[in-house]
Amino acid sequence: MRAFITGLAGTDLTAGERAFLKEAEPWGLIVFKRNVADPEALRRLVAEFRDAVGWSAPVLIDQEGGRVQRLGPPHWPNYPPGAAYGALYDRDCEIGLAAAKLGARLMANDLVALGIDVDCAPIADVPVAGADPIIGDRAYGSEPGKVAAIAGAVAAGLAEGGVLPVLKHIPGHGRATADSHERLPVVSADWATLDLTDFAAFRPLATLPLGMTAHVVFTDIDPVAPATTSATIVRRVIRDSIGFRGLLLSDDISMGALSGTLGERTMAALTAGCDMVLHCNGKMPEMREVAAATPRLGGEAARRAAAALAARKPVAPLDLAASRAEFLTVMAGAWQPAQGSIGI
Repeated sequence: MRAFITGLAGTDLTAGERAFLKEAEPWGLIVFKRNVADPEALRRLVAEFRDAVGWSAPVLIDQEGGRVQRLGPPHWPNYPPGAAYGALYDRDCEIGLAAAKLGARLMANDLVALGIDVDCAPIADVPVAGADPIIGDRAYGSEPGKVAAIAGAVAAGLAEGGVLPVLKHIPGHGRATADSHERLPVVSADWATLDLTDFAAFRPLATLPLGMTAHVVFTDIDPVAPATTSATIVRRVIRDSIGFRGLLLSDDISMGALSGTLGERTMAALTAGCDMVLHCNGKMPEMREVAAATPRLGGEAARRAAAALAARKPVAPLDLAASRAEFLTVMAGAWQPAQGSIGI
C-alpha cells in the first residue's frame, strides 16, 4: 500500500474511483459530508472502499462535535463543541472529564456501526486572544493542563468504543492568526513560550497511536516551512520535545496554507518526517498526482502504521439508552442540542 489517505467525490463509489483505489492502494479513506447520504449508503461506501483496496483498511472521519461533525441530523445526533466540556470541567473537573469521555464513547458507537474506525479527534490546540476563530470553541480550554486532560478523556472514550483517536494539530494551531484552509498562518512566539503552552498540551498525549500536523509556521524554530513540511519541527518538536512516537499524518495537503504542486507538497511532507499524507477533496486529478508522488509504505512509517492499527481495542459494552440519557443530564446547563437535532 502507499503512504497516503484519500477522499472520494460523493456518496457512491464510481468505476473510475474503484480502478484508482485498486491501482494506487491508499492506506486509508477519509469521509466528508459530501460522502454522507444515509446510514445504509455510507456503510455501503465504506465496504466498497475496503473491497477495492483488498483489506480492512482504516476509514477516518472528522467527528469532533460542534462545528466539526460530518455526521449529524436527521440520521445522527448533534454533539457539543469542545468548549462545552471545558465549561463543565471548570465547574467540576471530574464531571467534565466523565462527560467528555462519555460523549466520545457515544460518537464511537455511531461510527463503528458504519464501519468507520478512526476519528480525527481530540484536538489539543490551546487558543490565545486574537487568534483566528478556526479553532475557537473547538478547543477544550486555554490552559494546557486542562486541555490535555479533556483531550485524554475524549481519546479514552473513542478507544473504548473501538475507534482510534487522532491527536491534532501537532504541535499546536491555537496561536494561528489565519485559517490554514485559506492561507499560511505564521506564529512568532518564541520557543520558551510555545514550550510552556502549545507544546505542553500535547506532551501528556504523546502515547496516542496517531497524530496530525499543523500547517503553521513557527518562526523561532523554522522561519520558512510550516510544521507539516519542516524536518526541524517534526524532529526537534514533535518527536523529541513533545515525544510523540505514533503514526504522524499530515493535515490535508490540498489546503491553501501550503504551496507548490500536490506532488511537491506530498514529497515535502514525507521528506520532513510525516509518515502518511492526507488528501481530502476527492478530486481525481489531484488524487492521481498525490498517488504518483507517494512511495510504498515501509520502514519506520510501516512499523508505526501497524502499531496504530494494533492499538484498536474491542468495543466495550454500552447501555446505549442509559448512556445517552446520562450524557444529556450531565451536559444540561453547559450545552443544549441545536434545534432540529434528534438528541443524543
